[in-house]
Amino acid sequence: MSDDLVTFGETMLRLSPPGQERIETTDSLEVHAAGAESNTAIAAERLGAVASWMSKLPDTPPGRRVASGVRKHDIDVDVVWADEGRVGTYYLEQAGKPRGTNVVYDRADSVISQAEAQEFNVDRIRDASAFFTTGITPALSNTARDTTANLLQAAKQAGTMTAFDVNYRAKLWSPEEARKTLTTLFQLIDVLIIGMKDATTVLDYDGQPAQLAHHLASEFDFKTVVVTRGANGALAWNDNVIHEQEAFETETHDPIGSGDSFTGAFLARRLSGDDVPRALEYATATAALKRTIPGDVATVTKREVEAVINESSGAISR
Repeated sequence: MSDDLVTFGETMLRLSPPGQERIETTDSLEVHAAGAESNTAIAAERLGAVASWMSKLPDTPPGRRVASGVRKHDIDVDVVWADEGRVGTYYLEQAGKPRGTNVVYDRADSVISQAEAQEFNVDRIRDASAFFTTGITPALSNTARDTTANLLQAAKQAGTMTAFDVNYRAKLWSPEEARKTLTTLFQLIDVLIIGMKDATTVLDYDGQPAQLAHHLASEFDFKTVVVTRGANGALAWNDNVIHEQEAFETETHDPIGSGDSFTGAFLARRLSGDDVPRALEYATATAALKRTIPGDVATVTKREVEAVINESSGAISR
């Protein structure tokens, strides 16, 4: 059976001190497998899609820990195994104001940064209904940029829907580098997901979310543009119509991965035949639930998401 959704990208080991402890003083670290594309696949699977995650890992204990950490969420893990190399890691220190949340990356030269398109099962992408990756992947290296472009091109030529989340990471590349690369990739993308903050930083856009969606759809010929607005919810442009969805009320325990859960839910529901407004509703509710869950993954059920939708007015308390 073909996948509804294939995602591609790096998943790392997330190492976090318990509670709000400091990295430099903690005696223990919690371990999670964490990556935007695998997070998205997991959320999509939980919201009704048949999803898989594609990547490259070293055949080492850390590499196998990443694979098992993703596989336990019941999605298919399609990994190219390298004889040696390293897994990317990141340290997450969480706290309230004024400290805030801090991420320290240790991911340079991970094996996926040098992976080439021909190493992967490209036929799996061609046979899928949709292929998804993010702006994190081409930021890893020049090789990763070429690989991302080649896989998107293969999907596009096969008629597979291509979806892409800009997901800008300032610790990986500059806004100028990101803009140059991503606007080149945009011609290969059908569905774009972008946060207003990323639009301002990377695309130097100064305007309202609805204007942004119209502008991007017109300039790059996207089929759908989804703009996320944080506490103000999200909107989507589709068939020259803007659909808006307010955020659902949530108590934030761990915000990491909420954007990925939003994207996974949106894609899953669209692939299941839901219209854009309904898919936005599911996506926003899934993101709200994720913020209550520790780790990067939205371990939710479709029934739980529907309960949030049915029991809430859709307006966040301000």
